[in-house]
Amino acid sequence: MSDTTIRPFRIDVPQRDVDDLRDRLARARWSRRLDGDDGWGLGVPTAYLKELAAHWRDAFDWRATEAELNRFPQFTTELDGYDVHFLHVRSPEPDALPLVLLHGWPNSFVEFADLVGRLTDPRAHGADPARAFHVVVPSAPGFGFSSPPREGDGLSVARLGGMWAALMRRLGYGRYGVQGGDLGAYVAPEVAKADPAHVAGVYVTGGLGFPTEADVPELTEEERKVFEALRSADWMNGVDHHALLRAAPRTFAHGWHDSPVAALAWMAQKFHEFSMDARPADEVVGRDRFLANVSLYWFTDTFGTSSWPMYTTTGMGWPEGQKAVPTGVYSGDEPAVRRLAERHNTLVHWPRGNPGGHHFVALSDPEPYAADLRTFFGAVR
Repeated sequence: MSDTTIRPFRIDVPQRDVDDLRDRLARARWSRRLDGDDGWGLGVPTAYLKELAAHWRDAFDWRATEAELNRFPQFTTELDGYDVHFLHVRSPEPDALPLVLLHGWPNSFVEFADLVGRLTDPRAHGADPARAFHVVVPSAPGFGFSSPPREGDGLSVARLGGMWAALMRRLGYGRYGVQGGDLGAYVAPEVAKADPAHVAGVYVTGGLGFPTEADVPELTEEERKVFEALRSADWMNGVDHHALLRAAPRTFAHGWHDSPVAALAWMAQKFHEFSMDARPADEVVGRDRFLANVSLYWFTDTFGTSSWPMYTTTGMGWPEGQKAVPTGVYSGDEPAVRRLAERHNTLVHWPRGNPGGHHFVALSDPEPYAADLRTFFGAVR
């Protein structure tokens, strides 16, 4: 029989681990400079990485970050054989709608650190208190403080969807919304499929309606331009993490776990590729927010275990969505076609031109993101 106990949790990284990180950063063995190293054409520039590592070592305050994160009520519970960590922040507004926020990769619950307050207490942020949320932020197995996936266990986005539906039942919520971006864009629709009678709507950050090679014959001239823009996007032409982690996740995890510089370079590479802003990605999402996420991966040894969405698959495909409940999309200027998204979704919210400095828009633009999310759920709740 599974244990349904909900246990309080508090982040408390041992001081020896904090000291060890700083010591490793201080003793970093830097690689020889390559020709053309001034830009990003060969990967993370050495000068940029050195400056970022120095900030992580000397200026970033993990204890202050830990205290900030610990202001969110946190818990663990067993779901489908996994010990799962989650935030559960109730709104002061009694009629608030429960909402699950699902993080992406290579991100964590830190992704929502600047969003939670805007959702739970809109009154304090100058927004309509009638559109408040009780917020639940689970960490997927292998991420953060949740237990890692087990070899051969068949962990999938569909299984995760069922787990999060079970979590909301355990918390006593009868009707709730679901949000997801990146990995969460695959998982959020699965929550609705698992629990359609109780999910008010699914809100996805981009990801829906991306044209593929198979769609090309039926695309209009304008849609073909969208397809070409998708193929030429920076984030489509960087390091293929799907192929890399499908092939040898353990090989790379050895380096990421032993060397904070290797870990930092990997995260900087991916956050750079995922940026839509000319500024350095750590400025777009906030340098200390970026380093908080990297630190969480470092202290929890989850660089490898969080890679299961890649190493348990045979290829890469875009999220399709679902038709069980209404869908809303936070759309900026990403190359997507609404007509294609409507094949698999009942779309009721698709504004274009929303602000979006980064793929992880809850980090880069939490205010407009919260406002758009409130608009969608205000219409479907």
